[in-house]
Amino acid sequence: MGDFFKKLSSYPKFFLAIVVGVFWTLLKPLQGFAKHPVTGIAALGVIVGGFAFLSFTLSAMMGLTPLN
Repeated sequence: MGDFFKKLSSYPKFFLAIVVGVFWTLLKPLQGFAKHPVTGIAALGVIVGGFAFLSFTLSAMMGLTPLN
């Protein structure tokens, strides 16, 4: 039974490693924008705007916000 819990406890570690790897892979190409502040600010604006668009779209699709 102890072996079962040992194997079961490895799954959250594996999931965390995958999530960190995905974020690392997505953010690594954006590192070049740090050399040019104007481009970095523009890229940050696009990322924040994309998350806001996605959030507003999903909340409207799920009926969480009333549409007038």
